[in-house]
Amino acid sequence: MEETIFQRTELLIGKEKMECLGKCRVILFGVGGVGSWCAESLVRSGIRHLTLVDFDTVNITNINRQLVATMDTIGRAKVEVLRERLLAINPDADINAMQERFSEENASSFNLGRYDYIIDAIDSVKDKALLILMACQTDAYLFSSMGAALKMDPSRIQVAEFWKVHGDPLARALRYRFKRKQEWPAKKFLCVFSDERLENDSAQEEGKQINGTVAHITAIFGFTLASMVVGAINNEPRE
Repeated sequence: MEETIFQRTELLIGKEKMECLGKCRVILFGVGGVGSWCAESLVRSGIRHLTLVDFDTVNITNINRQLVATMDTIGRAKVEVLRERLLAINPDADINAMQERFSEENASSFNLGRYDYIIDAIDSVKDKALLILMACQTDAYLFSSMGAALKMDPSRIQVAEFWKVHGDPLARALRYRFKRKQEWPAKKFLCVFSDERLENDSAQEEGKQINGTVAHITAIFGFTLASMVVGAINNEPRE
């Protein structure tokens, strides 16, 4: 069945690279507005071994931009909803759903060294910084999403090495944290970002500023992350 599902992809990259896609191990942190679309694209592209990490459940406010969010899934764990969808796409895929939050308390339990690709779609600066530091100590490729909120123009979405990301408040906050703590990523890594910065209508939730977000931006961020994985595999030299 998989040969039929991925026939069109194989026409582009060849049988050998399709086999590489099927063998590699990917872990994705965060399956919200960016991560959910990334996971969908990865599995539709031929990734079979995918671990999903997210502690959150579907909220009605997620429906405008998150793949997992519908009126029928409100209140359910995002990773479980997404796992069901991905297995409906490819029943032979190995999808591991972990309803957990990556944090300092449990970071070591994820055993990042066993993965070939680590994808960061975390919102929290503290947790995101820790994941970056730990991922950069492994041999895995790390691809990271910067902020997708307060954007409307898809033509402004770009890919750059982390230290060359510009016009992005999340990247700025991460660099400030690394500098303040004198902890630095051990290697370079690529990020998807946009230098667009729109005004936001005032919205507060439990004292926290809520930023406007739209589906076409979060989806392109997620699809771009997936393309970085597929592109890295496709561009690896043949043995």
